Amino acid sequence: MIDDVKNKFNEKALKSIDAFLDGLKKIRTGRASASVFDNVTVDYYGQQTPLNQVANITVPEARMILIQPWEKNMISPIEKSILKAELGFNPSNDGNVIRVNIAPLTKETRLELVKEAKQQAEQAKVIIRNLRRDSNELLKKLLKDHQITEDQEKKGLEDSQKLTDKYIVDITKLFEKKEKEILEI
Repeated sequence: MIDDVKNKFNEKALKSIDAFLDGLKKIRTGRASASVFDNVTVDYYGQQTPLNQVANITVPEARMILIQPWEKNMISPIEKSILKAELGFNPSNDGNVIRVNIAPLTKETRLELVKEAKQQAEQAKVIIRNLRRDSNELLKKLLKDHQITEDQEKKGLEDSQKLTDKYIVDITKLFEKKEKEILEI
C-alpha cells in the first residue's frame, strides 16, 4: 500500500521533471543547439512531421545550425515551419541547405532567459511539493481508514519528504546548469 503511494509520487515527479527539461530545451542559449528544433514540425505530404525526421540537423560552428533536407522540395516548408515556430531565428537557404545563424545574446536578453528558466524551475518545484502534499493526504486517509498503521504512515511521510528533497535538488541542479549555459559568452 505504502509502496503504491511512493511509486505514484515517483512516476508523477519524473513526468514533471521531463516536462521541465522540455521547457528548458526551448530556452535558447548563446550557443547553437539542434535541440531548439525538437518541437518544430513540418508539413510533409499533408502530415505534421518532426523536423529531425525530414532533415539532417548539424551544428558545424558555435553560432550556426545547418539543416539539410533529405528531399530538396522540403526546403521551403522547413523554412516556413522554422519561422512559424517563432524561435527568433531567420533561416536562409541556398537551394540545398538551410543555414540558421544564432545571433549573440545581449546581456539583457540573457538575464530575461535566466528569469524565464527560473520561473520554470519554480513551477516544477511547486508541482513536486503538490505531489508531496497529495501523497501525505493519501497516507493520512489510509491511516484513518485503518488500511495502514501509524508506523507505516510515519515511514510513508518520511519517504515522501525524502523524495521531495531529492527532486527539488535535481530541479535546482538542472536550472543552474541551464543558467550557466545562458550566461556563457
